[in-house]
Amino acid sequence: MSLIPDAVPSTPRASRKEIFGWAMFDFANQAYTLLIITVVFGELFTTVIVGDRGDGYRLANFLWSLALAVSYLLVVITGPLCGAVMDYQASKKRFLFASYLATVATTAMLYFVAPGYVLLGLALIILSNYAYSMGESFIAAFLPDLGPPEDMGKISGFGWALGYVGGLFAAGFTLLVLGEASAENFERIRWVGPFAAGFFLVTAIPTFMWVKERGTPQPPGKPYREIARERVATTLHELRRFRDLGLFLVSLLFSMAGVYIIIAFAFIYGAQVIGWDESVRNIMFIIVQITAAAGALGFGFIQDRIGTKITYLFTLTLWVAAIIAIWATPEVTVFLNDRFGLGWEAQHLFLFVGCLAGLSLGSSQSASRALVGLFSPRRKAAEFFGFWGLANKLAGVIGIVALGLLQTVVGLQASILLCVALFLIAILICLGVNQARGQQAALDWETRDWAARHGADGT
Repeated sequence: MSLIPDAVPSTPRASRKEIFGWAMFDFANQAYTLLIITVVFGELFTTVIVGDRGDGYRLANFLWSLALAVSYLLVVITGPLCGAVMDYQASKKRFLFASYLATVATTAMLYFVAPGYVLLGLALIILSNYAYSMGESFIAAFLPDLGPPEDMGKISGFGWALGYVGGLFAAGFTLLVLGEASAENFERIRWVGPFAAGFFLVTAIPTFMWVKERGTPQPPGKPYREIARERVATTLHELRRFRDLGLFLVSLLFSMAGVYIIIAFAFIYGAQVIGWDESVRNIMFIIVQITAAAGALGFGFIQDRIGTKITYLFTLTLWVAAIIAIWATPEVTVFLNDRFGLGWEAQHLFLFVGCLAGLSLGSSQSASRALVGLFSPRRKAAEFFGFWGLANKLAGVIGIVALGLLQTVVGLQASILLCVALFLIAILICLGVNQARGQQAALDWETRDWAARHGADGT
């Protein structure tokens, strides 16, 4: 029996300062995903920059989905290659810093996107969302270095929860100070891009001050492009040893397709289908942020006790319930008013639906990131999280394009039911994932790698 597994050093828990610094990147980048993709600029782009109210904004919605899909496709192409180079060079921090600066610069330039400047808006959304999405994968690659497996859920959940707190600060200020996304208020709301960029620029500083770069760079004997291709090809060949990771990534492909649809279209749905007022939109934003933070933090502790896979499956079940509630809100409102003589509006019932959606959003994303961390050998973490990013963004391409095309035919309300099918498929696939076997595969790879690097007999 080999004693090498006992010789492989376990991952010590990082200091609180380093974990906080890592989580602050989630805090900082929520300004982009919420203000630009979810809450403000998406609605501004579809209803003001493009407009076209005559066809129910179907063309505008399609262009928005197309821009996001192209940016995610770029991540699909480059993510695993960058991850391989990061592992080889031990340069996760440099790649993260480059993506951070690119996101800040292109987001600030959204100020210049005025009504009718559709091509400029499309180009800047593609570039900024690409840079943001690459950074999302890069910061996740640090997760396996921050603590042992039994702490992975809590650390990941803490990051997501702090992210939603950051979003609450950023978007709360924007909604109160800059106002609504409308043509009449355009000269004020156009500052949303520079504000999101500035918020990200300042609040991510602790990440680069306190998060450590671990690992030893390998000597550059070949061009990095060739090294990246070889390492990715080797990983793809080795995926049969990581079959639970591979199966989970397929499940993630379907579940995140649904999540990206909601992220990209939830507030557009509120404006176009529900017809909410600005005050209700602001309340909805606060509700989603608070419940998402609670879901990420609460389920982060739960998953370390009942298992990350079980937690992930439960969060997908919550998503199915949330999507059905989103779709049914207008009809349920009419039914309740007729049956009980109420005077409710759909936008008021929609606030209750937002609680369920927020809880699902924070918990599902935290659980999926933690599970990839559990299945990743430390010396392949950036590369494996590159594949995590690939699955996420390929999901974005598939989900958003499918929704964009479907809503041009049947409208936005009916097309949202596509998410139910996506989450159900993800659940069925994930039933075949064995968490214990997946973690053991990661440990076995570390054992062989440790033996090879120390000249030990790993048989």
